[in-house]
Amino acid sequence: MNVALVGVTGYSGMVLYQLLQQHPEVTTVRLFGHPDSQPQPLMEAVPNFVADQTLIEPLDTATVMASCDVIFFATSAGVTTELAGPFIEADFPVIDLSGDYRLQDPQTFTKWYHKPAPATAALQNSHYGLVEFANAAGHNYIANPGCYATATLLGLAPLVQQQLIDPASIIVDAKSGTSGAGKKLAASTHFSQTDENLQLYKVNQHQHIPEIMQQLKIWDASVPAIQFTTTLLPLVRGIMDTIYAKTDATAEQLHAAFAKTYADSPFVRVLPVGQLPTLKEVVGTNYCDLGISYNPVTHTVLVVSVIDNLVKGAAGQAVQNFNQYFGFSTTAGLQLAAVMP
Repeated sequence: MNVALVGVTGYSGMVLYQLLQQHPEVTTVRLFGHPDSQPQPLMEAVPNFVADQTLIEPLDTATVMASCDVIFFATSAGVTTELAGPFIEADFPVIDLSGDYRLQDPQTFTKWYHKPAPATAALQNSHYGLVEFANAAGHNYIANPGCYATATLLGLAPLVQQQLIDPASIIVDAKSGTSGAGKKLAASTHFSQTDENLQLYKVNQHQHIPEIMQQLKIWDASVPAIQFTTTLLPLVRGIMDTIYAKTDATAEQLHAAFAKTYADSPFVRVLPVGQLPTLKEVVGTNYCDLGISYNPVTHTVLVVSVIDNLVKGAAGQAVQNFNQYFGFSTTAGLQLAAVMP
């Protein structure tokens, strides 16, 4: 299996390249940059890849289609819209880690991403690849979910699907490491600003909110909205969602709902009653760990959902979609160990 990767110089692209290199079904990974770029050895573009002289080539559609079986875009919003058209027209397999094709409605896209939307037909024909609840097989354009959306939807799915909560009571307190903001320099992610600090940002305005709502409404059309708060943590990798909702269910019913929902999901671990997850247990892995707690006094369920934003929230889920599309083992290329200590 020969694969193409556009965007290896970004954080998600770097991790995706590492995963694809060790994937048992991948023979060759060809790297591409913007069509107007100059060829450059990977070790020069990303010094962390010491001695890796794989060439980052200017993207050429004909070259990719002739030599590769699939193309990954690990690019920022807007780039895929610019470059993916010929692949979409040719029904060539595309797995897109950006947010360009996650939303079905072009007006919603423009409102939240503040740029022109891709063609409506392309938006509506894309596959939203939340792998625990969808199968990429047969879909040639796969939109990889966002990192916050992944952690949030996995934490809410059993509650919303089984109508165990008041749909108007959902509160999500989402926290992420700085790598979620990408490599672009910004004052808010400068070391002097992030170290020993907590910062709220994009409160109720984060661009992952509409894709979360889009999926929640598929599960239960009565969900009106969510309260979604985002906080920047003084660390590099990891997302922790603490999710609250009102419920009339018992603690036993809640835990049973999660256990049943994820019984056949190898990368979602529902923790034992009374145990809540930490980031250290998932950073470096493709796992989402979920812990559930119930307060009988306030009739509130608390769900804690943790993932590595660059693996389960990006590159790892992209590999899961790749595995689904080509019929490979669910865990192929993703048997990773958590970073210790």
